[in-house]
Amino acid sequence: MLLIRVIADLHIHGRYSRATSGQMSLSEIAKYAKIKGLNLVGTGDFTHPLWLREIRETLTPEADTGLLQLTSGDSPVRFMLQTEVCTIFDYKGESKKIHHVILTPNLETADQINERLKRFGNLTSDGRPILNCTAPQLVEEIMADSADNMVFPAHAWTPWFSIFGAFSGFNTVEDCYQDMTKHIHALETGLSSDPAMNWRLSSLDKYALVSNSDCHSFWPWRIGREANVFDLPSCTYNHVTSAISDNDPERFKFTIETDPAYGKYHWTGHRNCKVSLSPPEAIKFSNICPVCRRKLVKGVEQRVEELADRSSDYRRNNAPSFKRLLPLSEIIAAVIGTDSPAIQAVWKPYNTLIEKFGDEYTVLMDASLEEMASVVDVPFAQAVVKVRFGSAKVTPGYDGVYGQLVLGVDIPMIKPKPPVVPPRVQQRSINDFW
Repeated sequence: MLLIRVIADLHIHGRYSRATSGQMSLSEIAKYAKIKGLNLVGTGDFTHPLWLREIRETLTPEADTGLLQLTSGDSPVRFMLQTEVCTIFDYKGESKKIHHVILTPNLETADQINERLKRFGNLTSDGRPILNCTAPQLVEEIMADSADNMVFPAHAWTPWFSIFGAFSGFNTVEDCYQDMTKHIHALETGLSSDPAMNWRLSSLDKYALVSNSDCHSFWPWRIGREANVFDLPSCTYNHVTSAISDNDPERFKFTIETDPAYGKYHWTGHRNCKVSLSPPEAIKFSNICPVCRRKLVKGVEQRVEELADRSSDYRRNNAPSFKRLLPLSEIIAAVIGTDSPAIQAVWKPYNTLIEKFGDEYTVLMDASLEEMASVVDVPFAQAVVKVRFGSAKVTPGYDGVYGQLVLGVDIPMIKPKPPVVPPRVQQRSINDFW
């Protein structure tokens, strides 16, 4: 049987979510998804009435797939109806704040979900609304609407607003979802963890581990920085969700993961004091900042260590694998020696590589050193290969600070040449190729 490779980022946001780019339109999402190499993305935020109206005005349901496509143009990118919600509730005397991703197969079921959820909160307040209901109540409402709907916990390990979060989460999936756990088939690893870290908990063996960007802008260093890769008979809602539910490595091939150290909450730390600590170091200080003596923000690695019942080198069999990558823009920026991926010195080699190889994932996973070096400076090609094979290092992120890519002394830095191009000009420069 001929199978189709589907690369999907199933958790993003629209312009009505807090801290999201005002230019986050569906057409821009599709444009940059194609550049990235994605062919399936979530719509984001279908619970927000203004965004849902844009979805209806901009996208057209595709016959018999449960997906949508841009009404104008011939983009190969398809959309899956998706939103994220926050539930805040008390459990055994403690306040729990959990984010969940919801997938649904058509606009009719999206409308029905919204009718149900507006009883628990103001859906117009934010693209990611806060609901005054428990996690089990949420799942019960969603699954009562349609058995084809899917719910899974978002960014499962971040310190706040996650199922295993150090500050307001749970220790098990069952404690969170209770009698509705039977409807939970996956959890989202988040930027600060990857499948290998989650494999350390035997209680998670029954769940698929999905990876998505949770992006708030369409730039290629945000959208698709994490994604899911499937080989399917066709690209449909049911084929994708069943591959996830079954956790079938024949169909759900692997996830694309940033190095978890790159995530903003990988290590324990305190941003204001510039304190970043590994789990043993944090435990040594009793999770108290050695500078200001306040409580540290517990990192994901330490939280995993608390709950794990397996060693750090444990590897699961018969489960989808994963590849650790970093956004191409970030790699180029590290070679140049700049903190910003949004300058002309980064866009120029980025555009050249995309023009040569077609999309970013092809560059990151498949292009040879020699092929890349034929069109860009050798240090850029070397850096991509180092990240691909795991020989580049990442200084761990902590307390809201992203990790930093460390390439090593064997790659000479290429300094950017002034002047720096303003952001609007940068956007036009990349669009010249599309």
